[in-house]
Amino acid sequence: MTESSSGCRIDLGDQQLLRYSRHILLPQMDYEGQQQLLASHVLIVGLGGLGCPAALYLAASGVGRISLVDPDRVELSNLQRQIAHGQADIGRFKVDSAREQMLRLNPEIEVNAYTLAADETWLLNNLADVDLLLDCTDRAAIRYQINRACLQTGTPWLSAAAVALSGQITLFEPRAADSPCYRCLYPDLDADAGASEALACAESGVLAPLVGVVGALQAAHALKYLAGIGQQLRGRLQMLDLDSNRHQQWQLGRQPGCPDCSALDCGEQDSSPQS
Repeated sequence: MTESSSGCRIDLGDQQLLRYSRHILLPQMDYEGQQQLLASHVLIVGLGGLGCPAALYLAASGVGRISLVDPDRVELSNLQRQIAHGQADIGRFKVDSAREQMLRLNPEIEVNAYTLAADETWLLNNLADVDLLLDCTDRAAIRYQINRACLQTGTPWLSAAAVALSGQITLFEPRAADSPCYRCLYPDLDADAGASEALACAESGVLAPLVGVVGALQAAHALKYLAGIGQQLRGRLQMLDLDSNRHQQWQLGRQPGCPDCSALDCGEQDSSPQS
Protein backbone atom coordinates (compact mmCIF):
# COMPACT_ATOMS: atom_id res chain seq x y z
CA MET A 1 0.00 0.00 0.00
CA THR A 2 0.98 3.65 -0.51
CA GLU A 3 0.26 6.52 1.85
CA SER A 4 -1.06 9.75 0.40
CA SER A 5 -0.13 13.20 1.70
CA SER A 6 -3.27 13.04 3.86
CA GLY A 7 -2.21 9.73 5.44
CA CYS A 8 -4.82 7.62 3.61
CA ARG A 9 -3.90 4.25 2.16
CA ILE A 10 -4.80 3.50 -1.45
CA ASP A 11 -5.47 0.04 -2.85
CA LEU A 12 -6.63 -0.87 -6.36
CA GLY A 13 -9.97 -2.56 -7.01
CA ASP A 14 -10.75 -4.76 -10.01
CA GLN A 15 -12.00 -1.87 -12.15
CA GLN A 16 -8.94 0.22 -11.33
CA LEU A 17 -6.67 -2.68 -12.23
CA LEU A 18 -8.35 -2.79 -15.62
CA ARG A 19 -8.40 1.00 -16.10
CA TYR A 20 -4.70 1.38 -15.32
CA SER A 21 -3.54 -1.98 -16.71
CA ARG A 22 -1.29 -0.41 -19.38
CA HIS A 23 0.54 1.51 -16.68
CA ILE A 24 0.82 -1.54 -14.43
CA LEU A 25 2.30 -3.56 -17.30
CA LEU A 26 5.26 -1.16 -17.41
CA PRO A 27 8.06 -2.74 -15.34
CA GLN A 28 9.14 0.72 -14.18
CA MET A 29 5.64 1.63 -12.99
CA ASP A 30 4.08 -1.68 -11.88
CA TYR A 31 1.35 -1.90 -9.24
CA GLU A 32 3.20 0.15 -6.64
CA GLY A 33 3.79 3.05 -9.00
CA GLN A 34 0.11 3.27 -9.87
CA GLN A 35 -0.74 3.18 -6.18
CA GLN A 36 1.55 6.14 -5.68
CA LEU A 37 -0.21 8.10 -8.42
CA LEU A 38 -3.60 7.42 -6.85
CA ALA A 39 -2.25 8.63 -3.50
CA SER A 40 -0.82 11.88 -4.91
CA HIS A 41 -2.03 15.47 -4.92
CA VAL A 42 -0.97 17.73 -7.80
CA LEU A 43 -1.65 21.46 -8.05
CA ILE A 44 -1.84 22.87 -11.59
CA VAL A 45 -1.46 26.64 -11.90
CA GLY A 46 -2.82 27.81 -15.25
CA LEU A 47 -5.37 26.02 -17.47
CA GLY A 48 -4.29 27.34 -20.84
CA GLY A 49 -2.33 25.71 -23.63
CA LEU A 50 0.01 23.77 -21.34
CA GLY A 51 -2.35 23.19 -18.43
CA CYS A 52 -5.09 21.60 -20.57
CA PRO A 53 -3.14 18.58 -21.90
CA ALA A 54 -1.23 18.21 -18.63
CA ALA A 55 -4.45 18.14 -16.62
CA LEU A 56 -6.19 15.69 -18.95
CA TYR A 57 -3.28 13.24 -18.94
CA LEU A 58 -2.86 13.39 -15.17
CA ALA A 59 -6.58 12.75 -14.76
CA ALA A 60 -6.60 9.84 -17.20
CA SER A 61 -3.47 8.42 -15.56
CA GLY A 62 -5.11 8.24 -12.15
CA VAL A 63 -3.51 11.00 -10.10
CA GLY A 64 -5.91 10.79 -7.19
CA ARG A 65 -6.32 14.45 -6.35
CA ILE A 66 -5.78 17.38 -8.71
CA SER A 67 -6.30 21.04 -7.85
CA LEU A 68 -6.73 23.62 -10.62
CA VAL A 69 -6.05 27.34 -10.24
CA ASP A 70 -6.77 29.96 -12.89
CA PRO A 71 -8.80 33.22 -12.75
CA ASP A 72 -9.49 33.45 -16.49
CA ARG A 73 -12.51 32.64 -18.63
CA VAL A 74 -12.47 30.79 -21.96
CA GLU A 75 -12.16 33.03 -25.02
CA LEU A 76 -12.55 32.22 -28.70
CA SER A 77 -8.81 32.72 -29.35
CA ASN A 78 -8.04 30.00 -26.77
CA LEU A 79 -9.73 27.23 -28.73
CA GLN A 80 -6.92 26.87 -31.29
CA ARG A 81 -4.74 25.16 -28.65
CA GLN A 82 -6.48 24.81 -25.27
CA ILE A 83 -7.99 21.36 -25.77
CA ALA A 84 -9.92 21.04 -22.50
CA HIS A 85 -12.28 23.79 -23.67
CA GLY A 86 -14.80 23.86 -26.52
CA GLN A 87 -17.00 26.34 -28.36
CA ALA A 88 -19.77 25.92 -25.81
CA ASP A 89 -17.36 26.81 -22.98
CA ILE A 90 -16.69 30.37 -24.14
CA GLY A 91 -17.32 32.66 -21.18
CA ARG A 92 -16.97 29.88 -18.59
CA PHE A 93 -14.12 29.79 -16.09
CA LYS A 94 -11.29 27.69 -17.47
CA VAL A 95 -10.99 25.67 -14.27
CA ASP A 96 -14.67 24.69 -14.47
CA SER A 97 -14.44 23.65 -18.10
CA ALA A 98 -11.23 21.68 -17.50
CA ARG A 99 -12.62 20.02 -14.37
CA GLU A 100 -15.66 18.84 -16.31
CA GLN A 101 -13.50 17.26 -19.02
CA MET A 102 -11.18 15.63 -16.48
CA LEU A 103 -14.04 14.02 -14.59
CA ARG A 104 -15.55 12.85 -17.88
CA LEU A 105 -12.26 11.04 -18.51
CA ASN A 106 -11.95 9.68 -14.99
CA PRO A 107 -14.84 10.14 -12.54
CA GLU A 108 -12.95 8.28 -9.79
CA ILE A 109 -10.49 11.06 -9.04
CA GLU A 110 -10.98 14.26 -7.04
CA VAL A 111 -10.67 17.56 -8.91
CA ASN A 112 -10.84 20.91 -7.09
CA ALA A 113 -11.27 24.15 -9.04
CA TYR A 114 -10.21 27.60 -7.80
CA THR A 115 -11.14 30.68 -9.84
CA LEU A 116 -8.41 32.93 -8.54
CA ALA A 117 -4.86 34.07 -9.19
CA ALA A 118 -2.39 31.90 -7.29
CA ASP A 119 -0.24 34.54 -5.62
CA GLU A 120 2.47 33.84 -3.06
CA THR A 121 0.17 34.23 -0.06
CA TRP A 122 -2.44 31.82 -1.43
CA LEU A 123 0.25 29.29 -2.33
CA LEU A 124 1.83 29.42 1.12
CA ASN A 125 -1.58 28.64 2.61
CA ASN A 126 -2.35 25.76 0.24
CA LEU A 127 0.87 23.86 -0.47
CA ALA A 128 1.07 21.84 2.74
CA ASP A 129 -0.45 18.66 1.25
CA VAL A 130 0.65 19.16 -2.39
CA ASP A 131 3.10 16.54 -3.66
CA LEU A 132 3.97 18.38 -6.89
CA LEU A 133 3.07 21.73 -8.45
CA LEU A 134 2.82 22.18 -12.22
CA ASP A 135 3.55 25.70 -13.44
CA CYS A 136 1.53 26.08 -16.64
CA THR A 137 1.38 29.86 -16.46
CA ASP A 138 2.52 32.37 -19.04
CA ARG A 139 3.89 35.14 -16.83
CA ALA A 140 7.29 35.40 -15.15
CA ALA A 141 5.84 37.44 -12.28
CA ILE A 142 3.67 34.50 -11.25
CA ARG A 143 6.60 32.08 -11.55
CA TYR A 144 8.69 34.17 -9.16
CA GLN A 145 5.86 33.95 -6.63
CA ILE A 146 5.61 30.19 -7.17
CA ASN A 147 9.37 29.99 -6.74
CA ARG A 148 9.38 31.80 -3.40
CA ALA A 149 6.39 29.86 -2.05
CA CYS A 150 7.84 26.50 -3.08
CA LEU A 151 11.22 27.38 -1.56
CA GLN A 152 9.55 28.21 1.74
CA THR A 153 7.41 25.06 1.77
CA GLY A 154 9.88 22.69 0.12
CA THR A 155 7.35 21.86 -2.61
CA PRO A 156 8.78 20.43 -5.86
CA TRP A 157 7.51 21.97 -9.09
CA LEU A 158 7.70 21.43 -12.83
CA SER A 159 7.85 24.60 -14.90
CA ALA A 160 7.14 24.61 -18.64
CA ALA A 161 6.84 27.26 -21.32
CA ALA A 162 6.01 27.34 -25.03
CA VAL A 163 5.93 30.15 -27.61
CA ALA A 164 6.14 30.22 -31.41
CA LEU A 165 7.89 26.91 -32.30
CA SER A 166 9.98 26.33 -29.15
CA GLY A 167 9.33 25.00 -25.69
CA GLN A 168 11.13 24.11 -22.49
CA ILE A 169 10.62 22.29 -19.21
CA THR A 170 12.53 21.79 -15.96
CA LEU A 171 12.04 20.44 -12.45
CA PHE A 172 12.82 22.41 -9.29
CA GLU A 173 13.26 20.50 -6.02
CA PRO A 174 13.88 22.96 -3.17
CA ARG A 175 14.85 20.21 -0.72
CA ALA A 176 17.61 18.86 -2.98
CA ALA A 177 21.04 20.35 -2.35
CA ASP A 178 21.90 20.41 -6.06
CA SER A 179 18.65 21.94 -7.34
CA PRO A 180 18.69 25.54 -8.57
CA CYS A 181 15.62 27.72 -8.22
CA TYR A 182 13.74 29.64 -10.90
CA ARG A 183 15.61 32.88 -10.15
CA CYS A 184 18.94 31.08 -10.52
CA LEU A 185 17.85 30.31 -14.07
CA TYR A 186 16.17 33.66 -14.80
CA PRO A 187 17.59 36.32 -12.45
CA ASP A 188 15.73 39.42 -13.63
CA LEU A 189 12.73 38.67 -15.85
CA ASP A 190 10.61 40.57 -13.35
CA ALA A 191 12.53 43.75 -14.20
CA ASP A 192 10.15 43.96 -17.16
CA ALA A 193 6.70 43.93 -15.58
CA GLY A 194 5.10 43.19 -18.96
CA ALA A 195 7.28 40.20 -19.84
CA SER A 196 5.13 37.15 -20.48
CA GLU A 197 4.56 34.31 -22.90
CA ALA A 198 0.98 35.59 -23.18
CA LEU A 199 2.29 38.78 -24.77
CA ALA A 200 4.76 36.81 -26.88
CA CYS A 201 2.02 34.47 -28.12
CA ALA A 202 -0.21 37.41 -28.98
CA GLU A 203 2.59 39.01 -30.99
CA SER A 204 4.46 35.99 -32.40
CA GLY A 205 1.87 33.23 -32.21
CA VAL A 206 2.31 29.64 -31.11
CA LEU A 207 1.92 26.39 -33.03
CA ALA A 208 -1.08 24.60 -31.53
CA PRO A 209 0.43 21.09 -31.25
CA LEU A 210 3.56 22.54 -29.61
CA VAL A 211 1.71 23.33 -26.39
CA GLY A 212 0.21 19.84 -26.55
CA VAL A 213 3.67 18.29 -26.86
CA VAL A 214 5.13 20.37 -24.02
CA GLY A 215 2.06 19.94 -21.80
CA ALA A 216 2.05 16.18 -22.35
CA LEU A 217 5.78 16.10 -21.63
CA GLN A 218 5.13 18.00 -18.41
CA ALA A 219 2.51 15.41 -17.45
CA ALA A 220 4.93 12.58 -18.27
CA HIS A 221 7.64 14.05 -16.05
CA ALA A 222 5.04 14.60 -13.32
CA LEU A 223 4.03 10.93 -13.44
CA LYS A 224 7.67 9.86 -13.37
CA TYR A 225 8.33 12.06 -10.35
CA LEU A 226 5.26 10.96 -8.41
CA ALA A 227 5.88 7.27 -9.10
CA GLY A 228 9.62 7.60 -8.47
CA ILE A 229 10.66 6.12 -11.81
CA GLY A 230 13.22 7.04 -14.45
CA GLN A 231 15.72 9.88 -14.53
CA GLN A 232 14.37 13.14 -13.16
CA LEU A 233 14.80 16.62 -14.67
CA ARG A 234 16.17 18.24 -11.52
CA GLY A 235 19.05 20.51 -12.44
CA ARG A 236 18.42 20.17 -16.18
CA LEU A 237 16.53 22.33 -18.66
CA GLN A 238 14.99 20.33 -21.51
CA MET A 239 14.45 22.39 -24.66
CA LEU A 240 12.86 21.60 -28.00
CA ASP A 241 12.72 23.60 -31.21
CA LEU A 242 10.22 22.33 -33.78
CA ASP A 243 11.55 24.73 -36.41
CA SER A 244 15.01 23.12 -36.47
CA ASN A 245 13.93 19.76 -34.99
CA ARG A 246 16.60 20.18 -32.32
CA HIS A 247 16.27 18.87 -28.79
CA GLN A 248 18.77 19.92 -26.13
CA GLN A 249 19.35 19.66 -22.40
CA TRP A 250 21.25 22.20 -20.38
CA GLN A 251 22.83 21.37 -17.06
CA LEU A 252 21.81 23.91 -14.43
CA GLY A 253 23.28 24.84 -11.07
CA ARG A 254 22.49 27.12 -8.18
CA GLN A 255 23.81 30.63 -8.54
CA PRO A 256 25.86 32.10 -5.68
CA GLY A 257 24.08 34.99 -4.04
CA CYS A 258 20.71 34.21 -5.59
CA PRO A 259 18.28 36.39 -3.58
CA ASP A 260 15.60 33.69 -3.55
CA CYS A 261 17.51 30.54 -2.61
CA SER A 262 20.83 31.79 -1.17
CA ALA A 263 19.54 30.87 2.30
CA LEU A 264 19.59 27.25 1.12
CA ASP A 265 23.40 27.31 0.91
CA CYS A 266 23.70 27.78 -2.86
CA GLY A 267 26.63 26.00 -4.45
CA GLU A 268 28.82 27.32 -7.26
CA GLN A 269 27.98 25.41 -10.44
CA ASP A 270 28.04 26.61 -14.04
CA SER A 271 25.42 26.04 -16.70
CA SER A 272 26.59 24.10 -19.74
CA PRO A 273 24.79 22.51 -22.70
CA GLN A 274 24.25 18.73 -22.87
CA SER A 275 23.34 16.72 -25.92
